[in-house]
Amino acid sequence: MSLMQRYGRSKSVVKRSKKYLEEALYLKLFKDGGSQLSVRQNLNSFIKSGKRVYKWEVGDTLKKLRNRKHYQPALKLSETMAKRNMNKTVSDHAIHLDLLAKAQGIAAAENYFVNLPESVKNHLCYGALLNCYCKELMTEKAEALMEKMKELNLPLSSMSYNSLMTLYTKVGQPEKIPSIIQEMKASNIMLDSYSYNVWMRGLAAVNDVYGVERVHDEMKRDGRVTGDWTTYSNLASIFVNAGLIDKAELALKELEKRNAFKDLSAYQFLITLYGRTGNIYEVYRVWRSLRLAFPKTANISYLNMIQVLVKLKDLPGAEKCFREWESGSPTYDIRIANALIGAYAKLDMMEKAEELKESARRKGAKPNAKTWEIFLDYHLRKGEFKLAVDCLVKAISIGRGDGEKWVPSMEIIGIMLKHFEQEKDVDGAEEFLEILKKSGDSLGTEVFESLIRTYAAAGRTSSAMQRRLKMENVDVSEDVHKLLNAISVE
Repeated sequence: MSLMQRYGRSKSVVKRSKKYLEEALYLKLFKDGGSQLSVRQNLNSFIKSGKRVYKWEVGDTLKKLRNRKHYQPALKLSETMAKRNMNKTVSDHAIHLDLLAKAQGIAAAENYFVNLPESVKNHLCYGALLNCYCKELMTEKAEALMEKMKELNLPLSSMSYNSLMTLYTKVGQPEKIPSIIQEMKASNIMLDSYSYNVWMRGLAAVNDVYGVERVHDEMKRDGRVTGDWTTYSNLASIFVNAGLIDKAELALKELEKRNAFKDLSAYQFLITLYGRTGNIYEVYRVWRSLRLAFPKTANISYLNMIQVLVKLKDLPGAEKCFREWESGSPTYDIRIANALIGAYAKLDMMEKAEELKESARRKGAKPNAKTWEIFLDYHLRKGEFKLAVDCLVKAISIGRGDGEKWVPSMEIIGIMLKHFEQEKDVDGAEEFLEILKKSGDSLGTEVFESLIRTYAAAGRTSSAMQRRLKMENVDVSEDVHKLLNAISVE
């Protein structure tokens, strides 16, 4: 499939003057595949060229960049076009605000909003800022902004209410959702499919499965909203969580009927959810359907299938699926190897785990932080703390694929600190703290309290501990403070 077919275009680019790019902007940005690095490089090349582009191209390109979560390049493109005096519509301002929040943080988005002319601050910009607050789980600011929008008599749509209901779900306040629904109905704001879905999830969160079924019936009676496959995926997940397997499978059958356009995500939800019902026959049946619909099966589909088979304890099936992927994939995806490595580690089949890790390395897929986390968990389980520390160092040094730091969980940190306490190993604990500093900005109270207990258990003293606590702004408990006084020397 050509790039033109793949990304589509809505206007002719044949009759361009020499002042303009020879091809559509999004084709230029994605011509080397679409990785973060290649998109940034191609964008820089476009900017340096000084070439012009049509306004519709910018909008279309921003949409594609946002869909792929390339927020930094999208923001840079939006800013460049503004500098070139390309007029921003109100919708463009809302998109720019959203990009700022995703690329630079909520404070940058707020500053942009404050500095916008009042004539531009319509329901779209307010809605974009509201959505940003909801995504960042900033409940008070989201609620205050929603009230402001009502005071200004801005036209409210289901989108704003949906954002607020999603926020309440995520912050553990699903009991607030029914009142939001009632407000929407009272204001004659039509509930869309997403509204019904988040309403059902809210009821499920408070274990009201009967209420979920009642809402689904209401949705069907409404007549204006047709439940798509996501509705039935949502229902199936709720029923599985409630242990209602028969109802879950009925919802999954309906999901399949609704997937007329053969959506890849729908297939993957089917496989995952049938896996959660324990129905391995249906898992394989849907997998065959997916493979027929997508002969060039994506890595993410293989990853999902292997993870489901591992959870179903079908290791031979997972290995067969892995071999099939490995023989046909042009690029080696370490995530898929990790799924099998993790299964081997849990079954204490470490020879196979090591062999697969090295095989992946030979084929160009270096172990990532997740790979080392799998080995780290195994060594901790076996009490092999020196090897565990080695794995932790490697995971931290690699970091996450998106450029962020890899930070060990508090459970892992707690297990290792407890070990140093029990062994009265002050030097080991201090070395461990130096390692942890590389993964985060602050070590926290629990870490220092454990260190103090380790010093006390070993009968060691410190002339710097009090000063270190002040520098880290750490206040220890009363019991630990007594130990601190005992180990501190001038």
